[in-house]
Amino acid sequence: MLTSKQLRQKYLEFFKSKGHAIIPSASLIPENDPTTLFTSAGMQPMIPFLLGESHPAGKRIADSQKCFRTQDIEAVGDNRHTIFFEMLGNWSLGDYFKKEQIDWMFEFLIKEIGLDPNKLFITCFRGDAEINIPRDEEAAKLWQDKFTSIGIEAKIVDNAEEKGLQDGKIFYYDATKNWWSRAGIPEKMPIGEPGGPDSEMFWDFGSALGLHEKSLWKDQPCHVNCDCGRFMEIGNNVFMQYIRTAEGFEELKQKNIDFGGGLERIMAALNNNSDMFAIDLFTKVKNKLEELTNKKYNESEKITYAFRVILDHLRAATFLIADGAIPSNKDQGYFTRRIIRRSVRFARDLGINNNFCSEISKLYIEEYQEAYPDLIKKKDYILRELQTEEEKFRKTLEDGLKEFEKLLKGFQIAQEKTGQKITEISGKQAFKLYDTYGFPLEMTEELAKENNLIIDKKGFAEAFAKHQELSRVGAEQKFKGGLADDSEQSTKYHTATHLLLAALRHVLGADIVQKGSNITAERLRFDFNWPEKLTTEQIKAVEDLVNQKIAEKIPVTMMEMPKTEAKDIVTVRSFDLEKYGEMVKVYKISDPLAGSEQVFSAEFCGGPHVENTGVLGHFKIIKEEASSAGVRRIKAILE
Repeated sequence: MLTSKQLRQKYLEFFKSKGHAIIPSASLIPENDPTTLFTSAGMQPMIPFLLGESHPAGKRIADSQKCFRTQDIEAVGDNRHTIFFEMLGNWSLGDYFKKEQIDWMFEFLIKEIGLDPNKLFITCFRGDAEINIPRDEEAAKLWQDKFTSIGIEAKIVDNAEEKGLQDGKIFYYDATKNWWSRAGIPEKMPIGEPGGPDSEMFWDFGSALGLHEKSLWKDQPCHVNCDCGRFMEIGNNVFMQYIRTAEGFEELKQKNIDFGGGLERIMAALNNNSDMFAIDLFTKVKNKLEELTNKKYNESEKITYAFRVILDHLRAATFLIADGAIPSNKDQGYFTRRIIRRSVRFARDLGINNNFCSEISKLYIEEYQEAYPDLIKKKDYILRELQTEEEKFRKTLEDGLKEFEKLLKGFQIAQEKTGQKITEISGKQAFKLYDTYGFPLEMTEELAKENNLIIDKKGFAEAFAKHQELSRVGAEQKFKGGLADDSEQSTKYHTATHLLLAALRHVLGADIVQKGSNITAERLRFDFNWPEKLTTEQIKAVEDLVNQKIAEKIPVTMMEMPKTEAKDIVTVRSFDLEKYGEMVKVYKISDPLAGSEQVFSAEFCGGPHVENTGVLGHFKIIKEEASSAGVRRIKAILE
């Protein structure tokens, strides 16, 4: 049986043998993309190259990408949802297409890692007459030929959602299942957005388990996209061949392959166990939790649920902190805080009343240290942040329980005055426990049940929705007009951040590095390491130096070169070199007053940038403030 470590390595080595450059995982916190908080899919860092920009490593790329999905937090606890996962990916950027991808994927799954082809099922795009995109018969036939080549009949069928499996092996589904674009189904795609049909691969855990018969869907036909749990998607081959235009859909000049496969899900298939938490990545942590709680993972449904939440959430928190998302009340840090606190809450249910998060994190760091050596480098930092947050929440948790007791006391007093028994906690009261004290609704429900009370769930949902709407509006305003729109003004601000960093290093010292940035079409925000408030003189010196470089109308040039050569050229390294592939892009702003052999700024970067600093306008710092301990934040505009 392969280990997860061996699976990851086999995948990368396999695609390397097919001419792919292996690149390191990008950070969970996207660079220069203010439209999203996290890297949630393997393709996300590849978007510029899928849209036509040349990749320094070439046209064939493969990696194992760290991913984090906030939308699945509440779903964690079942046998297949995790908010952190690794996505094995390979891309063709205008090189090979369907035949090669299907040939290689079949070879890897069946021959390389030994999955049973009888348990592998395929889905393809049904076609959409309204947008004049045909049924993907080509992909279906290619898959059928692969199964036939090893003596397996692969019947191609349609309407499985209505008629069931029908002894089929390959199934057609509509765009809600077998179409990929960033915007979703074709009708939602904006003009200029690329997308295309996809072909997904599913693993069948077998009808003998009775998963369908035990599910909510037992009275409906079972098929590969059924939610009963019998089938699990393990990978998705996207054939990115169309672009949305004002007239409809046209073929892309550059046809791409975008594959993403869940490492954990493929391991579950190798185990032939529908519980993804049974894979080896979780074994040591699961054993440690059993030791700490004196309970067994499968002892009861409630205990299993709590174990899964902790197993998933503390793994995610470990990686988030390593990538800079320290627990806080806003942005990425909010989610780090939320999942740590959720872990502590479920640990309390299991009888863990002392700090334990750092013990769990140590085991994950040990498990992943070879694939992600950054975890070892930042081990002390990660463990310290986990310890601090857990200590804070344990105090908050106790305060929340006291608040609940006060609530009960208030009910008792009101009942004595009016003679009417109070049986319900209002939605507003339940939301206060959630929002102020970090009590998930289910925790308040448990406490309520113990005291013969119910909760106004509708009122809670309304309070929660109001909170989300306020947060959404705030986020839209915050990220409005971000760098991802490739607007001229956003591009100017992106170049201005390079000038700002170089000026800060000149004024404050060469130890200054970037700690974060957020660029919109209205302003730039830049975080950097510095222990105290900048003086008026320092701010003016930085402003003057940036404006001097703008006035000098310095050319901005881009060079693609081996990383080993680039190390001698860049003037600042804001991130660890391991994150870059062997070929990198360096943006250089030459300083004509310093001689041809010297530069004012040279950084690893993906662009875009202006061609000359003279187009930027006048640079003005409008605010300088603390961002976090030891980190300052500058907001600036171009006038």
